[in-house]
Amino acid sequence: MVGNEDFEGRTPESIDDDATRPESGHASSPAVGPWRPIWRPGDEPGWRKFAQVGDVKLEVGDVLPDVVVCYQTYGTLNADRSNAVLVEHGFTADSHAAGPALPGHPEPGWWDGIIGPGKAIDTNTFFVVVPNALGGCQGTTSPGQLAPDGRPWGSRWPVTTIRDMVSTEVGLADELGIRCWYAIVGTSMGGMRALEWAVGYPDRVKRAVVIGVGPQATAEQIALQTIQMASIIEDPDYRGGDYYGEPPFLGRGPVSGMAQARRLGHVTYRSEMELHQRFGNSPQEGELVLDATRRGRYSVMSYLDHAAKRLERRFDPNTYVALNEAMNHHDIGRDRGGWRDAMKQISAVLTIVGMEEDRLYPLRLQKALAAEARRRNGNPVSLQIVRSIVGHDAFLTEDDKMAAVIRPALAEESS
Repeated sequence: MVGNEDFEGRTPESIDDDATRPESGHASSPAVGPWRPIWRPGDEPGWRKFAQVGDVKLEVGDVLPDVVVCYQTYGTLNADRSNAVLVEHGFTADSHAAGPALPGHPEPGWWDGIIGPGKAIDTNTFFVVVPNALGGCQGTTSPGQLAPDGRPWGSRWPVTTIRDMVSTEVGLADELGIRCWYAIVGTSMGGMRALEWAVGYPDRVKRAVVIGVGPQATAEQIALQTIQMASIIEDPDYRGGDYYGEPPFLGRGPVSGMAQARRLGHVTYRSEMELHQRFGNSPQEGELVLDATRRGRYSVMSYLDHAAKRLERRFDPNTYVALNEAMNHHDIGRDRGGWRDAMKQISAVLTIVGMEEDRLYPLRLQKALAAEARRRNGNPVSLQIVRSIVGHDAFLTEDDKMAAVIRPALAEESS
C-alpha cells in the first residue's frame, strides 16, 4: 500500500496515464543542469512525501537550517503506531524502495522484491517508511537543493555524518508520531544508519536488521571512497562544487569524474569471482579489443560503462562526494568510548547480516559486530550469512535469500 491506497493501484495525485515514461517530470525544472540528477520542488513528485524537520545541529557543530526530509510510505500505520518499520537505503538509492517506474521515479523500487503485500517486509502488516538520506539528491535537503538565500548549497554544503542523517530521521519520526520503531532495516550505508539508531536512540528501536556493514569505516573503505571523491573533485567541470549555474547552463557538471568514481565503486560491490564468471577476458560483442583505430572494449568494460551511464541520469556528483565523506566518518564509537563500548547501549534485538564474498564489507566485520553485541549485553543477537557469489550487492540481487533472513527477523517471536 502507498499511504491508504492499494499498493498495486494508481493514486491520482502521483501517477498519470503515461506511467511508463522513464524521465517524465524531470525535463521542466529550470534550476539544474541538463543531465537531471536532482529532484527539486516543481518536479513531478511521484510517491514522495515531505517532512519539515527544522534546523538540525550537526555533529561538527554547524546548524543546517530548514531541513526537509523526503520519504515514501507503504502500508498503513495502526492505531497505536506500533507497526512502523524504517527502511534505510544504501549509497546511491533513495526513498523509492518499492513500486514501478513511473513519473517522478525513472526506475523501479530498489527493493521491490522485499517490500510489499505478502513479501518479507509485508505491507499488509507493517507501515514502512523509507527516507531519502540527508545529502541525498532525490528530495531531502542536499548540496543541490536551494539554501535559504535561494542559491544551491554547492560548495557551502557543510560536513555531514551518518549520525547527522539519523538526527534528521529522528525529526521525521517525531513528525509522524512514531515514538518507537517496530524495526529498522538498513542496507550498506543504511546499515550504518540502523546501527546509529540502535546505539544513539535505544529506547526508540525494538529490532535492528543491520546488513552489509561494520561498526566503523576501515582504512581500505576510506581509501576507496577518497579515490572516488577525488575523481569528481578533480574534474574540471566540478568548479569547487558550484557547477549548477542558472540558464544558460555553465556546463554539464562533473559527470565524467562521477563516471570514473562509479566504475571503481561498482567493482567493489561485486566479487572477483562473479566478474570472472560473467565476463572473463571476453571482448564486448561486436568490438575488437586489438583494433588500433576503434579500440574496442572488453565485456567488463562495457558493464562498467553501463553502470556509470545509469548513475549519471539520476545522481548528483555533489551528493556522491557528500555521502562518501559521511561514510568515511562512520564510527558508532566516536565520543562513546570506542565502538565496543558503544555496543553496550543497544537494547534492540539485533540481526547482523553479512554477504559471502563481500570484499568491501568483509564478513569479519559482521562477525565482530555480532560477537561484541553478545559479549556486551544480554539481548538476542543473530548473525546471518547470505551465501552468494555476487558479493556486497547480494542484498540487491538475491531477493529470496534476503527474504529468508529478513522475514524471521521481523517476526514477533524474534523478540
